[in-house]
Amino acid sequence: MSHPDPSHADHCIFCKIAAGTIPSRKVYEDDELLAFHDIHPWAPVHFLIIPKVHIPSMAQVGPEHAAMLGRMLVLAPELAMAQGCNPYPEGGFRIMTNTGTEGGQEVRHLHFHVIGGPRPWLKG
Repeated sequence: MSHPDPSHADHCIFCKIAAGTIPSRKVYEDDELLAFHDIHPWAPVHFLIIPKVHIPSMAQVGPEHAAMLGRMLVLAPELAMAQGCNPYPEGGFRIMTNTGTEGGQEVRHLHFHVIGGPRPWLKG
């Protein structure tokens, strides 16, 4: 059974979070993007930024996604500072995306991890 909205996959946990059927601790939301806290944080600041449209990974992005990807990257520093990351250059944050099994991707929906705050971190 397919989801009536082809932009979402009915089996995808991040699509369900974007649709509001699974709760999340939201950091930011607009018509195109959603940011929410990671349920297993590695650092004092750890949230995800996802597109609401279902894109399985960076391997599936094309030129039509350039503006959305740019918005995701521009949003990251603003949200990182708002969530408690210390300012550059002594502070900072990491933006990370995993692609495919060998790249360590666990959820097959494009997402950027934004990770920061005082060290040491649990991972990374």
